[in-house]
Amino acid sequence: MDPELFHQRVAAGLIMHEMLPPGVRIGIAVSGGADSVALFRTLHALASERQWTLVVLHANHKLRGEESDEDARFVQRLAADLGSFCTIAELPLSGTGNLEQEARIARNRFFREMMQLHNLHKVAQGHTQSDQAETVLFRLLRGAGTAGLSGIRPTTSDGFVRPLLNVTRRETREYLHNIAQPWREDSSNQSLAFDRNRIRLNLLPNLAQDWNPQIESTLSSLADWARAEEEYWEPVIASLAAQHLTSAYAAQICTTGALTGLPRAAARRLLRHAIGLVRGDLQSIDFDHVEKILALAAQTDGSGRLQIPGVDVMRSFNWLRFAPPGTYSRDRHTSSLVPIPGEILLPGGLSTLLLQLRDGNCSYNSVVDCLDRERLPASLELRTWQPGDQYRPVSNTAAVKLKTLFQEARVPLWDRNWWPVLAAPKAAGGGAIVWTRQFGVAAEFAAGPSTRSAVVVSEIASHA
Repeated sequence: MDPELFHQRVAAGLIMHEMLPPGVRIGIAVSGGADSVALFRTLHALASERQWTLVVLHANHKLRGEESDEDARFVQRLAADLGSFCTIAELPLSGTGNLEQEARIARNRFFREMMQLHNLHKVAQGHTQSDQAETVLFRLLRGAGTAGLSGIRPTTSDGFVRPLLNVTRRETREYLHNIAQPWREDSSNQSLAFDRNRIRLNLLPNLAQDWNPQIESTLSSLADWARAEEEYWEPVIASLAAQHLTSAYAAQICTTGALTGLPRAAARRLLRHAIGLVRGDLQSIDFDHVEKILALAAQTDGSGRLQIPGVDVMRSFNWLRFAPPGTYSRDRHTSSLVPIPGEILLPGGLSTLLLQLRDGNCSYNSVVDCLDRERLPASLELRTWQPGDQYRPVSNTAAVKLKTLFQEARVPLWDRNWWPVLAAPKAAGGGAIVWTRQFGVAAEFAAGPSTRSAVVVSEIASHA
């Protein structure tokens, strides 16, 4: 490709996606391969007019021994020849698990650190239209929805830009040949041990030969189409999330009706949004995971549980809870003494229990309960609910198990783990419950008309 035309194509993409405004400092990820070298040479050609300052960033994963080290030396020489500052980081990998993914995570962490250190506006990466096609096909084969099919984004929220997405890998090499610029070839790009190499070397060429000679352009257009769809949905799902999702500790909670009452397309996206809030990403979350959650929400039975990658999905009554694995346990138990008067942070840390003295009787409402001070020991035990707990609230004529009260009030299972109970210490009153959240004070300890000193029990949101 003619160098001037190549520069114009890249510049058009920069303008379309508002990637790199004039006068900014830009990090350029340069591996030494053709695409990243073409990116560096192109941005360097445009830099004077746009008053950019370029900083070259190279990550050496040490995977190919001397070959990797020579890549680093090549990049350093190229940066020096073009008058740009260069930072090289050695980032050896563990060699366990997904090597490609580990390398990508390590590189991106390095790039973000360099953005802070060198005050970079953006970091430019050399992904091409060919990379876009491979990514879309790879995700399609794995069952991705439109979010996955949107492929490599031209810009990201954490500062990465991809100026070469509207040129192909073949065109970058033609451009470098025309300006007599050498590059490095990564021998690992020929290894069929990597999924993406098999797509690049085998599957895409076969599709181009037997089905569609313009397969790269077609898949890239599909990514543009899917990305526009996702951009349309983003504010819609943000609005639905504000209406239907509630944060609780590290979890997200919604009603089953919120999902079953939405069009299926919206319900699927709202679920993926909730999962993303819990996990931080949606890797390995596929169509079947979302459909199983929707089926759980649609059941008439009010309980159930699913384990999907990185998320524990639990239903109780008409509620669904999305939480990190291991955050739900029936075995939690805490116990502390609370003086009267006094205050204590409740289990879970989201609210504080206050015990305040007041002369005479006091009224009862949903947030304030009153105990008769003369019927209480000097201090009370604050503990979490345990199976078998029972007492007689002032509104009942007989003792009842807390489990029964939970069922009647439709308290979700996960809320019961930290449910606060005030009891007389066993040495002072046999462990009798005197108060519990929502169900109020025990009849035998309640303040009445003859009460001379009352203890007001109130729960307030914590400031911490």
